[in-house]
Amino acid sequence: MLRIEHLSCGYGGPPIVKDVSFHVKEGEKLCILGPNGCGKTTLLRALAGLLPGSGTMELMGHNLHTLPVRQRARQMALMSQFSPATFDYTVYETVMLGRYAHQPKGLLSGESAADRQIVEESLRLTGTLDLREHLVTRLSGGQLQRVFLARTFAQEPQVILLDEPTNHLDLRYQVELIESLKTWSVAGGHCIVGVFHDMNLALSFADTLLLLNHGQVESYSSLDNFDLSLLDKLYNMNVRSYMVSSLQRWV
Repeated sequence: MLRIEHLSCGYGGPPIVKDVSFHVKEGEKLCILGPNGCGKTTLLRALAGLLPGSGTMELMGHNLHTLPVRQRARQMALMSQFSPATFDYTVYETVMLGRYAHQPKGLLSGESAADRQIVEESLRLTGTLDLREHLVTRLSGGQLQRVFLARTFAQEPQVILLDEPTNHLDLRYQVELIESLKTWSVAGGHCIVGVFHDMNLALSFADTLLLLNHGQVESYSSLDNFDLSLLDKLYNMNVRSYMVSSLQRWV
């Protein structure tokens, strides 16, 4: 579905991301791992069209460089880590904002029956249907992040880009959010590219792993063929030993 070849991008100076290539198939979940400052978020921002970049970026054969913003928003959604709600919208109104790119005249054209049905289904999929009339400013962090995920689903993208979506969430909400994403990903015509700091979460979620270091690809392989020792080099520590030692407390 998504084909990235020799992508380089940055913020106007020397490129932060350098010559990165990967492909994502339908139904696939690609997770990007790497130390702070390695270019993970920069890469996602380029995919989302928020940063210019060189190289090939194609979605279902369409050139993402030339795709109009509104059409791109119908096909690709970026969900970032938790940010506070600042407006007194209801949950339903917040999720309806995800339909903006599909409405011929924006939100001024009003909601259609199809819009309402898609919003209802997105609320149901994320377990937020019972919150539909609540103000988002009154929700907990975990509830709010699930509402933002519902808004992302309501956008009906083919690709969801995740930038540390579980950051600041407690364990229960992390699991619920990840399970909702897994359910979404198996539906036809979908794939996910996600950035995670939590390696255990990434390893339980991903089908494919891409390791970035200093803006370049250190490793790119399926989870089944992934060499865990590569994480030691990437993070300059014995990751396996640390993880096993930590888990001994639960034995």
